[in-house]
Amino acid sequence: MKEAIDPVCEMTVDVETARFKTEYNGVTYFFCAAGCLRTFQENPAEFIA
Repeated sequence: MKEAIDPVCEMTVDVETARFKTEYNGVTYFFCAAGCLRTFQENPAEFIA
């Protein structure tokens, strides 16, 4: 199982079954829920180190 970390809440997300994802600056980010995705989309720079 390939995993990613939700950049908003830092929860582990299964990449293969993730329902919520977006691409920003050529990188795909995965989210645990629609709320985290929305929060990220409002201000992506806040969550990218």
